[in-house]
Amino acid sequence: MAQPVGVAAGVDGSHPVVVIGAGPVGLAAAAHLHERGVPFMVLEAGPSAGAAVVEWGHVRLFSPWRYNIDHAARRLLEAAGWIAPDLEALPTGAELVEAYLQPLAKLPQFAPHIHYDVAVAAIGRVGVDRVRSAGREQAPFVVRLATGDDVLAAAVIDASGTWRTPNVLGANGLPAHGEADPRIATLIEGALPDVLGTDRARFAGRHTVVVGAGHSAANTLLALAELAEQEPGTTITWATRGGSIDRALGGGDADALPGRGALGTGIKLLVDSGRIALVTGFAVHAVDVVNGHAVLTAADGHTLPADRIVAATGFRPDHSIATELRLDLDPVLGCTRTLAPLIDPNEHSCGTVRPHGVGELTQPEPGYFAVGMKSYGRAPTFLMATGYEQVRSITAALTGDWTAARDVQLDLPATGVCSATQGYQAMLDDAAARYGLAPDIPSRLISAALRHLPTAGTVTAATRAAADELDIDPDIALQLAALAGNQFDPTDQNPANSGLPRAELSLVAVGSGGGCCG
Repeated sequence: MAQPVGVAAGVDGSHPVVVIGAGPVGLAAAAHLHERGVPFMVLEAGPSAGAAVVEWGHVRLFSPWRYNIDHAARRLLEAAGWIAPDLEALPTGAELVEAYLQPLAKLPQFAPHIHYDVAVAAIGRVGVDRVRSAGREQAPFVVRLATGDDVLAAAVIDASGTWRTPNVLGANGLPAHGEADPRIATLIEGALPDVLGTDRARFAGRHTVVVGAGHSAANTLLALAELAEQEPGTTITWATRGGSIDRALGGGDADALPGRGALGTGIKLLVDSGRIALVTGFAVHAVDVVNGHAVLTAADGHTLPADRIVAATGFRPDHSIATELRLDLDPVLGCTRTLAPLIDPNEHSCGTVRPHGVGELTQPEPGYFAVGMKSYGRAPTFLMATGYEQVRSITAALTGDWTAARDVQLDLPATGVCSATQGYQAMLDDAAARYGLAPDIPSRLISAALRHLPTAGTVTAATRAAADELDIDPDIALQLAALAGNQFDPTDQNPANSGLPRAELSLVAVGSGGGCCG
């Protein structure tokens, strides 16, 4: 069967395939290329493998190890004596790097071919610009580095992600007025700061405004609420562009995943109890510094003061390095046009995106592929396991194995890897450990609160009654209840059911150099 237009005729070994990015998907591409005997070179802008993942290392993925390890990478690691972690355990980003990415990058088959602190500035082709067609497919790629050096490549697999290109605060997609001012930039945090860890001092005892309505915002809000219990004077405001938070909280027609509302319900409990001040309909127009404090101004003139601002506004791809290549990008998402309808976040969650490979990722530029989080453009529904299948399919196509390239499959749990009861329970376990409580306390708290709910009338009152019963600090109990989300089901008041999760939690974690569902 003939190959589709836009895929290189093959690789003959005269030049390596250049992989941009040494994150999970980039190293998976290298593993598949190695297994197929294709010379490769990995260019990583950071100082180590998984450099972007390290920056969100405190975040726990919401899928177990078995879905976060590429098959080719695992074969290479195990041949070298590597012992896989507990496949049912849920790693943090730091554990993903330390137990998987770093050992993989240090393999003798990999280490000589990975170059760190090497940023790619541009990509072209030898002797032809974007306009010229004659001889284009036969011309090697020119990968120009920030140092000015050129690397020739048979094909380019761009797994650089989107972590370095977050969306702006401005509600219309443009930077808010003043956002780029250096005085203001020092007061703005990117998504997923380590509120309870290395970044604690910047938030403790201060007023933080979290801008955004996605799961990164929810993660940060929950962490800030926990910090507020430990550090007096810590206050939180949640600013959302929409007039309602129903979509942000999940559930109903707004969510393609059953049970996505668990995290949102926890946030709603914090809002209802007054621990988080909610400001809806706040479309950020400008940001300024007044007396050392940030002041956000909405399009309608309303203002919000803040000591710190967390811009949990998502990410976007940067295709500027490929301006001399022929790309056909969806005008909305910035991914390939073929992939766009399959991942449209208005229609899909990461659990409803079908497996896809070289056919959906092919560009008019033969031999160039954006993979991983970057392949999804502005869609936040990427799965790490999906990225692994992308590069398996692409590397098969590059070697002419079209049977394997077209046989695209994805091994996920029946409920979808991004709906994660396990991850949700891990969040509760982590919180209980931080408070010095026994692991069974969260489930006992929920059980007791559900028994008190019919007479207490509200979840907050029921939680406080349960805290008294279990001799738990009521503020800590309320924090655990917020994390427990929609295990509180007012329609089910049967204590026999109280230990069972009412639904599964969907949480999009950031990874693979950009945002991803773990």
